[in-house]
Amino acid sequence: MSTSPEQKDTYFVAVKVFLKKDGKLLILKDNFGVWDLPGGRIKIDEFEVPLDQIIKRKMSEELGNDIQYTIGKPVVFMRHERIEQSEGNPTVRIFAVGYEGILEDGAIQLSERHPEMLWVDPESFVPEKYFEGGWLKGVREYLGVCNED
Repeated sequence: MSTSPEQKDTYFVAVKVFLKKDGKLLILKDNFGVWDLPGGRIKIDEFEVPLDQIIKRKMSEELGNDIQYTIGKPVVFMRHERIEQSEGNPTVRIFAVGYEGILEDGAIQLSERHPEMLWVDPESFVPEKYFEGGWLKGVREYLGVCNED
């Protein structure tokens, strides 16, 4: 049985980083008061760009150029739906690949888009107080995986 084009959904694709330092996980708050993970969507002109280069761009944009980090393998796949803060406020769906990351060195310099950050303890962190939708499901899944170690 074939599927008609109108039955298929369209998603933005994003890369997100579960960045840890000294056992703590970094979360960011954006200008709209929504908590998030470092990372973001692939731009229209980045179709051929390797994902690690897109991660590098997003990390630099959001956390500054003074940090050194390593990115591990993908650990969580997330689907998130949200209302865009743009003309018409359309609802968009985002498919995100969540990577493990370790902050090795350097001081984080937040961008204007993220005025607040927190380092949280994965053992005691309550993601429901910060996240919603697909990001909440993804963080829960990540915490379940990392707390098994």
